[in-house]
Amino acid sequence: MTMAALPRLDPIGRSSADPAALVLVLHGGRANSTESGEPKRLAYRRMLPFATMLARRPELDVQLLRYRVRGWNAPRKDAQLDAEWGITELAKRHPGRPVVLVGHSMGGRAALGAAGAPEVTAVCALAPWLDGSDPVEQLADRSVLIAHGDRERWTSPRASYDYALRAAAVTDRIARFDIHGAGHFMITRSADWHGLVRRFVMGVTGLEPEDRDIANAMRQPAPGGLRVALAAGRRPGADP
Repeated sequence: MTMAALPRLDPIGRSSADPAALVLVLHGGRANSTESGEPKRLAYRRMLPFATMLARRPELDVQLLRYRVRGWNAPRKDAQLDAEWGITELAKRHPGRPVVLVGHSMGGRAALGAAGAPEVTAVCALAPWLDGSDPVEQLADRSVLIAHGDRERWTSPRASYDYALRAAAVTDRIARFDIHGAGHFMITRSADWHGLVRRFVMGVTGLEPEDRDIANAMRQPAPGGLRVALAAGRRPGADP
């Protein structure tokens, strides 16, 4: 069987033929690499549990993007170009449905960069790789969630905070959480990483009431709400 060309959307789970919302999941990569994105490397597999968790809701159409190449490759921004392709493809399949982007590391950078597409309503960036050069204007009127571990060694929590501070000038729906004790690969406190993503996506798509912790962080004027310590073991709907 001939394999479809890259980039490609890998469907996760089963969704309704008429989903309420679309979720595009973007995995990490490398700063510079022209190696093929075909092999399912660790960066891809790292996001599978997030995609599978979200796909348990049949109202969501969840797709995991396969990049053409592994690298960001500035100034081309290959991963962002592929993310923009993925958004366009989803919009063709399900016109008029809102798109939520969920990305990790390089995928978080691609998600934030591609958020200007008219179909995108919300972005969740996990340990995003940012360097101070990334624009924020495309985030206007979007809901944005950024999360970073304080034991990060691969990407910069300070850079994601500075980015969130700039983004707060264009959207009043932004929150950023510090996950204490966690590093880049989201292994430590994995349930908290997953719970935060789930609560955000369910809230912005209207499938569940907006999460209290996220909503409270978004209501705070900057810089409040941009350095919120994520409580451990927080359950949806639980008392603080």
